[in-house]
Amino acid sequence: MIAVLLAACLALIFALVGTPLFIRVLVKKGYGQFVRDDGPTSHATKRGTPTMGGVVIIGAAVLAYLLGHLFTGSVPTASGLLVLWLAAGLAVVGFLDDFIKIKKQRSLGLRPMPKLIGQAFVGISFAVLALQFPNSFGETPASTKVSFIRDTNLDLAFGSAVLGLILFVIWANLIVTAVSNAVNLTDGLDGLAAGASVVVFAAYVVIGTWQSTQNCNLMSEATNACYYMRDPRDLAMVAGAMAAACFGFLWFNTSPAKIFMGDTGSLAIGGAFAGLAIMSRTELLLIVLGGLFVIITLSVIIQVASFKTTGKRVFRMAPLQHHFELKGWAEVTIVVRFWIIAALFVIAGICLFYADWVARIG
Repeated sequence: MIAVLLAACLALIFALVGTPLFIRVLVKKGYGQFVRDDGPTSHATKRGTPTMGGVVIIGAAVLAYLLGHLFTGSVPTASGLLVLWLAAGLAVVGFLDDFIKIKKQRSLGLRPMPKLIGQAFVGISFAVLALQFPNSFGETPASTKVSFIRDTNLDLAFGSAVLGLILFVIWANLIVTAVSNAVNLTDGLDGLAAGASVVVFAAYVVIGTWQSTQNCNLMSEATNACYYMRDPRDLAMVAGAMAAACFGFLWFNTSPAKIFMGDTGSLAIGGAFAGLAIMSRTELLLIVLGGLFVIITLSVIIQVASFKTTGKRVFRMAPLQHHFELKGWAEVTIVVRFWIIAALFVIAGICLFYADWVARIG
């Protein structure tokens, strides 16, 4: 637990100190946000605000994680490193996307094919490596079984290791793509995505810590309620570092934002969520924990489907946060209320997680 707290404290300090320094660099180079003409008119004032703040978030988290291990004398695990690889790899793709938008002052950054190739490389390499590195109990960081609160009986392997690997790569990349895009869609108002991300990462600190105390491999006698998985405490360490980094960044990202996280941050955060869910065997539980992100994504899907089939729009504008902007809600009001919704979903997810343990222990 000391390592988790240490990593979180270091990430918070790095984010609080590093963000204003990064803002100065971006301002000096003139790297400001491009604002779409078809967005809410109130966003015109945000043009030129420094972006790519995700560099600070992922940088602070990775550095804090490594120093946390160094100072406690522990060794980084395959699970923790793979989650950070997924987050950092997607951050690089997002950074390239942001950089091109800034340089060419257009809403389109990376072309679809190069962006898809970059995301596929990161996602496929993560998925393949996640089924390697078995520990002394034969457990790999990820499992080919589909999970909710723990592994279910649905195994993607179907008795074939090769088929299991292929299907797992597809399944993992589906999760990564869906979650990273959901966070990207949510990142539309000052502090919205960063604040909502803090509570979801905090949930994974709780989950990882609880799984580590109830790890079947560390118990003298395994029970029906314990968890068969590896490195839960290290996953809590990663989640703690990411939560603290987002929290520190939020100081400068809250309205009126002095910096935006950009695709660099949203893709990295989405990758970290996906990685934590896959490694902690809570893939489907993430739908509940990240309920706010799900709702916002659904608003876009509903809007597009409705317009294409009927020619009518359900919302004044999608994603959902912009609908309320056009209804006259103040930006801060929307953000705070959406934070509350995000927290309620996280509470519901943690309750489900704990209820499963209680039901099994009884």
